[in-house]
Amino acid sequence: MTVAVATDLGTGTWAIDPVHSTINFSVRHLMVSKVRGTFDNFSGAIVVAEDGTASVTAEIAVDSINTRNEQRDAHVRSADFFDAEKYPIATFASTGVRPDGDRYLVDGDFTLKGVTKPITLELEFNGVNPGMGHGEVAGFESSVVLNRKDFGIDIDLPLETGGAVVGDKITVTLEIEALRQA
Repeated sequence: MTVAVATDLGTGTWAIDPVHSTINFSVRHLMVSKVRGTFDNFSGAIVVAEDGTASVTAEIAVDSINTRNEQRDAHVRSADFFDAEKYPIATFASTGVRPDGDRYLVDGDFTLKGVTKPITLELEFNGVNPGMGHGEVAGFESSVVLNRKDFGIDIDLPLETGGAVVGDKITVTLEIEALRQA
């Protein structure tokens, strides 16, 4: 299902520009700090139809995780966490886009490690710019909190003093620049 979206975002396909976009995340570590990282390989598109309805799709290569620690990244790629060899791609496909004040709510299905769950992204639309000679660009920001256990990432690494090495809640922050396709 898609809903009319009243924005300055013109009709057509807007491809996510990975050079000018980021997918960041943070997760509680040892109960007292956070590990932060990025996914460096991703793609996606926003399609706005003539009637103003919109849809969003995205793919993330989970093996492109980068926490600036190769040993940790290798462990997160393993079957203990992402099982990237068996499930190399996480996907998002919108099921609806609806205005909510000065932002948009993008409902969709997120699939990670073979598990699909509905999520809602609170999307801030930052506007459209004519670009720098390669066509119009549009900017968006969003964040969502996911529970890793909802997606089958249920490894427990308990601490002797209570709590766990890795928290359950993961905050994912998207900063997206999309290029209008000709």
